[in-house]
Amino acid sequence: MKNIYLVLEIFLAFLSFLFYKGMKFIIGNLFIIYLTFNKKQASRWRVLSDKMLKSPLILPVLMTKGPRWNTHAIIGTLGPFKVKEEIAIDLESANNSAASWIAVVYSFPGYKTITSIESDKINSDSKWHSIKLPSGKYSFGLRYYNRRDKIVLPEVKIDNQEFCSNVPVPSDINSFYHDLIQAKNWFYLSLHYYIFTILKLRKSLPESFVKREYLPVGAPDTVFIYNYLEKSQALHIDFAPQVINNCNIYFNLYDRSSLPLSWCQIDTPQYQLPAPQSNSYYLLRIRPKPLSSATHGTLDWQIEEENNALQKLAVN
Repeated sequence: MKNIYLVLEIFLAFLSFLFYKGMKFIIGNLFIIYLTFNKKQASRWRVLSDKMLKSPLILPVLMTKGPRWNTHAIIGTLGPFKVKEEIAIDLESANNSAASWIAVVYSFPGYKTITSIESDKINSDSKWHSIKLPSGKYSFGLRYYNRRDKIVLPEVKIDNQEFCSNVPVPSDINSFYHDLIQAKNWFYLSLHYYIFTILKLRKSLPESFVKREYLPVGAPDTVFIYNYLEKSQALHIDFAPQVINNCNIYFNLYDRSSLPLSWCQIDTPQYQLPAPQSNSYYLLRIRPKPLSSATHGTLDWQIEEENNALQKLAVN
């Protein structure tokens, strides 16, 4: 009986996988067409918010392009836009809005990560920071972590010409996440049904495949820890001291349709989560803490070194 259930589970997961890939192709292309012809939207900051999700296409787009919701960051996107030589971002607005932030440049329409601007790796004394890019078409994503009371998305210049002005953002912009689970329906469950299965069969599948299917288009300086939880499983994590001391740790729990159930920022060596009421999966985003001016340059963040430290994580 157990083998029959496993075969049925794999079969349903395979159907879900095909459904997800088909919907991602269709919805993604519809969104590319929308952005290509809607020039005004391309040159304005699109802030992830309750208002944005009320647009008919946005939630299906997010559930196929970035379904592992980041409830800890304020997220703004921009583009697509053409660049001949360089793009520049107003550092003053970004630094005054968040203790830690990252801006990522993506190719368009492929959404491959081209390069990034990270708050702890640039000269904060400058008003502007520019990046040289090959001539082409791009989009731009900004994430504010540990935001301050006054939040402003920065002005952006392309080839030394203003592309978009700065935009103030309400401090409660992310409050919509508390009700997002109410959007659960058969469509989103069908899209992401296979995720729980491939996590459960993770040891039998290529790790590169599991990562590609599960992980979001992440920031280059973010380490991810993830796994599934059956409804009878509680979660206990022990963090190595160097991880707690040097990193910000953000935890998300998702239901099987990949909508957020709960989330928190962890700042203690041990974290425990009671057994969820249904099958689910979790994701830890682990990012370097902003360095003080006294230590900047003496503590060089290396993903490889932190990955070694993360091997001490014990998940039961």
